[in-house]
Amino acid sequence: MDDEIQNFFKVWMIATICLCYCYYISSRIPKGFFRLLSILPVLFIFLTLPFSLHSFHLGGPTTFFLVWLSSFKLILFSFNQPPLSLSPNIFHFISIASLPIKLKQQPTKTNNPKLDNHKKPILLPLKVVLLAAIIRAYDYRESMHSYMILILYCCHMYLGIELVLAIAAAPVRTVFGFEIEPQFNEPYLSTSLQDFWGRRWNLMVTSILRPTVYDPVRSVSNGVFGITCAARAAILATFLVSGLMHELIYYYLSRVSPTWEVTWFFVLHGVCTAVEVAVKKVMIRRGWRLHPVVSGLLTLTFLAVSGNWLFFPQLVRNGVDKKAIREYAILVNFVRSKLPVNLVKSL
Repeated sequence: MDDEIQNFFKVWMIATICLCYCYYISSRIPKGFFRLLSILPVLFIFLTLPFSLHSFHLGGPTTFFLVWLSSFKLILFSFNQPPLSLSPNIFHFISIASLPIKLKQQPTKTNNPKLDNHKKPILLPLKVVLLAAIIRAYDYRESMHSYMILILYCCHMYLGIELVLAIAAAPVRTVFGFEIEPQFNEPYLSTSLQDFWGRRWNLMVTSILRPTVYDPVRSVSNGVFGITCAARAAILATFLVSGLMHELIYYYLSRVSPTWEVTWFFVLHGVCTAVEVAVKKVMIRRGWRLHPVVSGLLTLTFLAVSGNWLFFPQLVRNGVDKKAIREYAILVNFVRSKLPVNLVKSL
């Protein structure tokens, strides 16, 4: 564990140095091809850095932050596009580039500020407790029905990712006072695939895929296919890229050649989302509308069933799920070993 943590700090030191280079050197190169050319070595280094990490909970987030989010932000920066092009200083640049955060351009207020101020502080501890209960429930996995295990996996993935992103964003929120966009928006309340993927699930990915994939594909396709078909092509392209990036993350986690199931998961959801958008337009014109409870149950059921079919098998087959569960026990023992003896006895 000590060696893994040392490697973790080395990886992030190298990443920070690379981002300093981008801020001080690449930013002085005219935007476009030549700036992109100057950033390509950094993108290559980011691709190699996660190979130094072997744990799920350090390697997974590092891969997601550097190989996906940071690399895509740097590509946008090559063409002087937000969010990095708006950075006023090096600390701002490194924070935005390396972490899963998006700054609020205009702070928003709702009709119930008291609710806004207290909603997350209340929900976050509840989600931590729920995640701990799920991890504890894995001790009885052998006697559980496969559907119950699927529910645990779905909840574990959601809670784990949301808490990791919240922990990663906490330092810059506290130190620099950044007001950031929400990273999740209670995805279990989704009423459609469009609602789930576009407005509720892992919004950091949505915010980076829109300017890097969706908008360019839609813009190019408008003149070729027309507005309607261009939007569908952009949806399919966005989900395809997301699938390929998930495939890459799976490779880092398992170090096993891809079998493309997770890519097909996102292709399937891209097709279904495009069809859903078209069908909803027809239904709205005719005055038809499903009750939100019904559409919500259908959405979550489809996500769970398709996830069991295509999203989870690569992880389960290569033992990534069991590795993640084992690491919780290792983490607890590691923390206990670093605590004073008297405190450990009291625990």
